[in-house]
Amino acid sequence: MRPSTPTSVRTYGMHERADHLDFDIRFQGARNELTLPHRHAYFQIQVGIEGSSQQSIGGEVRPFGPRHLSFVLPYRVHVIPHPPEALYCIVNFDQRFLWPELDVDALDLEDVPLARHPDLAPFLFQEYVDFAFDEADFARIRGWLDELHALNASRSFGAKTAMRGILQQIVGLACMRQENALMRLSLQHDGKTSQRDALQRVVRYVRDNLDKPLSLTDAAAAAFLSPNYLANLLRKETDRTFTDLVTERRIERAKELLASTSLLVREIAHQCGFADEAYFNRRFRQVVGSTPRNFRREHVVGRLG
Repeated sequence: MRPSTPTSVRTYGMHERADHLDFDIRFQGARNELTLPHRHAYFQIQVGIEGSSQQSIGGEVRPFGPRHLSFVLPYRVHVIPHPPEALYCIVNFDQRFLWPELDVDALDLEDVPLARHPDLAPFLFQEYVDFAFDEADFARIRGWLDELHALNASRSFGAKTAMRGILQQIVGLACMRQENALMRLSLQHDGKTSQRDALQRVVRYVRDNLDKPLSLTDAAAAAFLSPNYLANLLRKETDRTFTDLVTERRIERAKELLASTSLLVREIAHQCGFADEAYFNRRFRQVVGSTPRNFRREHVVGRLG
C-alpha cells in the first residue's frame, strides 16, 4: 500500500534537527519525532534497534524493524513512524562531511556515476532494497554507533577523522551485504530509476488533475519531491518548465475532446483546466496554430473525407 500524498512537505536543515552542522547522532527521545512525510537537505541513516515499523521513502513502502538500516538521500520524501516502544538511532550528516571532494549539488546526486562513488548506492536505491543485517553484522554496527556517539560528544582532536572512518564502514558494510542487488539496480537503471519514476508520477498526477488548478508545489508533493528538485529535473530531462508540461497536456486533452465529442468549447475549456473560454482560445491558438472551432471543423472534414 502506498502512502497518501502529502498536501505539504517540509524540508529541514541540519540546524533544525542536529546539534552540529556537519554531523550528528542521536538515539530516540533526543528530539521530537517527525511523524509526517518530510525531507531534509542532508544525508540520513536511521537504524532500527527494537520495535517493528514501516518506512515510506520516495513513494515506496518497505519494512523497517530490528537490525534494519534506512539510507535517506537529501530531498527524498520519507517518514518512519516509530512505535512507542521502539529503540532506534538517527545519524545525520552533511554531504561535505563524508564526501568533501564530491562537488555536486544535492539535487544532482542521482547523476553521479556509481563507478566514481559506489558508497552512494544505498542512498540511491533505498526504495528498492531492504538493508537488514544478521546478528553478527548488527553487533558490529551497534558498536560503531556507540563509538560515533562518544566521538561526537567529545569532538576532540582527530574525532572527525575517526567519525568519517566509522561512517564509511557502516555504508561499506551495507554495500557489501547487498552487492548483488545494488549492482543489478545500477546496471538496469543507470542511476536514474528514481528520476524516471518521479517524472512518471508527475505526469500521472497532471493527467489526472487537468480540470483543477495545478501548481509545481502540489505536483512535487504528489511525486514525493521538493519543488526545486522537480523544476530542475524537468529542465534537465525534458527541457521544459512545469507550466509548459501542464499547458501541453491540457491542449492535448482539448484536442481529443474537440475531435471526439460534441461538447461546447467553453465546456472543454473548463474540463481542461482553463479559467475561461477566451484564455483557452488564445492558448490553443498559440500552441496549435488555429482556433478550437477551426481545429474541430478541420478534423471533422478530414474524418468525413
